[in-house]
Amino acid sequence: MEKRVYVAITGVHHYFGTKIFQLNQVIVLTKEPDNPYDAEAIRAEIPSIGKVGYVANSTHTVPRGCHSAGRIYDTFEQSIVGAVRFILNDTVILELLPEVKGIHFFMGWEESKIFG
Repeated sequence: MEKRVYVAITGVHHYFGTKIFQLNQVIVLTKEPDNPYDAEAIRAEIPSIGKVGYVANSTHTVPRGCHSAGRIYDTFEQSIVGAVRFILNDTVILELLPEVKGIHFFMGWEESKIFG
């Protein structure tokens, strides 16, 4: 059995807060190599909403038991899926789901006008 890998999503207060997250919700994590602040930045997105934060990558923001963005950065190509397992104050903790491949989301015309 493979060890479960957890990451924390931080900065959610800059976007929509924690109220939009639900347990077991799917979050897409995507590398952001052109990020001017962090060469190992990994963006967290809810497909129907957009960016909701970033994978924690600092000793000040990575909770005990979680991996940093730098630690997981080379373990996947461009994107990986995670599921919300814990919501604590202003931090959301995901379990990475590397076995989940090729998730596709459909946005209707009206929704794409709002979020696009």
